[in-house]
Amino acid sequence: MRAAIVARNAGIGLASGLAASFAMDLFQKGFEAVKEKLAPEGDEQESEPSTVKAANKVSQAAVDEPLPEPYKGPAGQAVHYAFGGLLGAAYGAATTAWPRTGTGFGVPFGAAVWAAADEIGVPAAGLSKPPTESPPSTHAYSFLSHLVFGAALEGSRRALSATADAVFGPQRQRH
Repeated sequence: MRAAIVARNAGIGLASGLAASFAMDLFQKGFEAVKEKLAPEGDEQESEPSTVKAANKVSQAAVDEPLPEPYKGPAGQAVHYAFGGLLGAAYGAATTAWPRTGTGFGVPFGAAVWAAADEIGVPAAGLSKPPTESPPSTHAYSFLSHLVFGAALEGSRRALSATADAVFGPQRQRH
């Protein structure tokens, strides 16, 4: 029965990760719109988002061709949502073994994802410049985005868990 509970919570986490990725997208679009109104010239951005660079690497590995220009945006979004969904599934499963994973309404988890992925993993994979070459505003924007992700992940997980309990009955652990 324990495996069924882990699978249920991983599935809820997957759905929650997709919802949290959407919330993060909305936050980033809103932030960019406000930033554009306040400072139309803006900072110099990297040539492509890291998600597009990751999708391009997958394309290169799979078909030995770079992504065609019209597919870059959707492919980058697919990477963003796939990563968010996988993180959500891991988070959902982790809450089974360690219920305190959700402490702080997911915000500490979002901060951990920011540190591990954006500050370490993405630059190490060659998908962005090293953190020392980015201005503090870029780190702050990314950090806030990931806090939104973490809070939306935990909020979605709680809502979906409550819905699953109401529809299917509460999860029970048999020892």
